[in-house]
Amino acid sequence: MDFTKSFIKSKNPCTDGFRWYLRHHKDGGDYQQVLDDLVRDDRVEDACWLLDQLGPTHTLLELDDLEADDFVFAGSILVRGSIEVRSLLRVGGSIRCGGTIRAGEDVVAGDGLRVDGGLNCEGNLRSGGGVVSGWHVIVGGCVDATELKVDGDARVGRRMSVQGSAWVKGDLLVGADCSTGALRVRGALDAAGSVRSAQGVVCVGDISCGIHLDAALGIKAGGDIVARGAIRVGEGLESEGVIRAGEGYGVFAGLCVQREEWETSARVTADERPVGMVSGFWVGAPSEARLEAVTVMEPDHAD
Repeated sequence: MDFTKSFIKSKNPCTDGFRWYLRHHKDGGDYQQVLDDLVRDDRVEDACWLLDQLGPTHTLLELDDLEADDFVFAGSILVRGSIEVRSLLRVGGSIRCGGTIRAGEDVVAGDGLRVDGGLNCEGNLRSGGGVVSGWHVIVGGCVDATELKVDGDARVGRRMSVQGSAWVKGDLLVGADCSTGALRVRGALDAAGSVRSAQGVVCVGDISCGIHLDAALGIKAGGDIVARGAIRVGEGLESEGVIRAGEGYGVFAGLCVQREEWETSARVTADERPVGMVSGFWVGAPSEARLEAVTVMEPDHAD
């Protein structure tokens, strides 16, 4: 992509950035060359601004390894080895890495990101497509992606937002809110904020939630389901341990099911009946056949 002084001026750049352009590319230039020169001159924010304005290209850059202070590329990259960036890694297209990725600040992919090894990012991780990791994902800031698949543990220091499905084969630890389309965790799920799923949540281990726990469908856990706020599901709740909401909060099952269908579609199973259970069909412990109906706003009573 070639562009001229008038083209750049039409994008309303900052005064300082436009002066830099006139000094270095007054006769026009190649899009990627301008990005490279901005990064070389420690004008990474200007490079990101330009990428925001002009968008990605279809160029594919193939490398054996990538090591840099900052890296901003308009196309896609395929790195057969590992990526080591001391600050920002930003790519307009996709990132494909055969080794590991380490970044001291943000990792941003306009399309998808796939790494065969682990991904370590001290800033935010953003992907306009899915994120697939063959090992762990450790992010100091927030995660924003359309899909997430991690073959090991996933640790997110702040908020995690995945529009589609999230599948973590180890533990999932989130330092703030966790929002997904659907969520499956083979280990334990621990979020300091609220957990919300547009579909359901399946977790082999315990579920621990710092505020509210919400799923439009159901929740199933191989351990305890514990929240410091309310627990609310559109259908049923199943726990191999206990189900416990925060003090003064309730447990709500069957919120999207007619009461006549609670016995089949809003069943609540746990070692003991949850305190503050407001709605749903109480089944009892997983090994028990006893059934007990629960009506809306019915006060707690002994079994």
